[in-house]
Amino acid sequence: MDAFYAAVEERDRPELRGKPVIIGADPKGGAGRGVVSTANYEARKFGVGSAMPISTAFRLCPQGVFISPDMSKYSAISLEIRAIFEAFTDLVEPLSVDEAFLDVTASVRLFGNGEGIARAIKARIKAETRLTASVGVASAKLIAKIASDLRKPDGLVVVPPGTERAFLAPLPVRRLWGIGPKMEERLAKLGIHTVGQLADAKVTRLLGTHGLDLQRLARGEDDRPVVSDSGPAKSVSVEHTFDVDEGNPRALRKALLRLADELSRRLRAESLAGRTVTLKYRDETFRTTTHARSGRAPTNVASELFETASGLFDDVHGSLKVRLLGIGVSGFTEPVQRGLFEEESPRRGARIDELRDRVREKFGREALVRASDLEDEKGQEGRRDPEGHPLQARLGNPRKAR
Repeated sequence: MDAFYAAVEERDRPELRGKPVIIGADPKGGAGRGVVSTANYEARKFGVGSAMPISTAFRLCPQGVFISPDMSKYSAISLEIRAIFEAFTDLVEPLSVDEAFLDVTASVRLFGNGEGIARAIKARIKAETRLTASVGVASAKLIAKIASDLRKPDGLVVVPPGTERAFLAPLPVRRLWGIGPKMEERLAKLGIHTVGQLADAKVTRLLGTHGLDLQRLARGEDDRPVVSDSGPAKSVSVEHTFDVDEGNPRALRKALLRLADELSRRLRAESLAGRTVTLKYRDETFRTTTHARSGRAPTNVASELFETASGLFDDVHGSLKVRLLGIGVSGFTEPVQRGLFEEESPRRGARIDELRDRVREKFGREALVRASDLEDEKGQEGRRDPEGHPLQARLGNPRKAR
């Protein structure tokens, strides 16, 4: 992400745009002992950078806007961005709250080549968070990392396979991992200033094993895999961003119902059921909140998910239009094994969900849908049961079904 903390504050406070913004532990400028977490690009023109003492930043840029970091807000947005990554691959290795490696090798057939995936990710981040990201696309982690830093902000650099060494050659040695000011100085004394010179050097043995490792990196040799930090799922969620901010209550409830259906399907596919239902709600001002409610028994039944999410929606929805809605489930429990002669007593609605899964699996996703999805342009709805759920269903092509 580009100047992540500062960019978030500029997004949420438009009056900051065009001003040097410095995020640090102490907003009192020269009187504080904190350090700079990040600075926007306007502040960087004055020499302000990350990890710099706040007092130094204040001397360099006294006209800057100094803001205490809001880590809970930044972390919440980071999770939104992580969800975008995971829509393209489950191999995500976070480096920090604002940076990650993604291995998209197995995603190419579905989403296109690396450059196409990078553009799609950047576009979704911009559309869903109003923030920009810079991406490097390469065959190795080191190359991708360096590429992502070259054209900030909002950059995209692709390094085709086979061109790694040529790409690195003209860059200063400090671009490589493991080369700090002291190592840079030692290399300079050996006449090594660029990555290409390091790759071809005959004197790296003077630096010991570390020098040999650096030389391999300088040649673009980096076979370290992307290691996902994902373990057992702690939550499952789905969300929908409206193309145009939506204010029609009927359309919003219809979207919630679709989300409940999709979430229910995913939970059943993973044999999961949870006690806590969470509603994610973003209004037209981009204010995002989450609201949760826990029940006594775990569930993955669509009608129950919708009922709880609707209650949360009623509590939070006001006069503003809605940009995004999401529903999640957490608080999973282990599946309970029934006794051999124990009679099955499924939850109300569970059999309908399972039947719909079987019909769709055999005849396609459009073979059985809710009546609310069949509304005409005037918003007319079909018949509903006593609980308010649609009764109509749409069958696929009868000839195809046979």
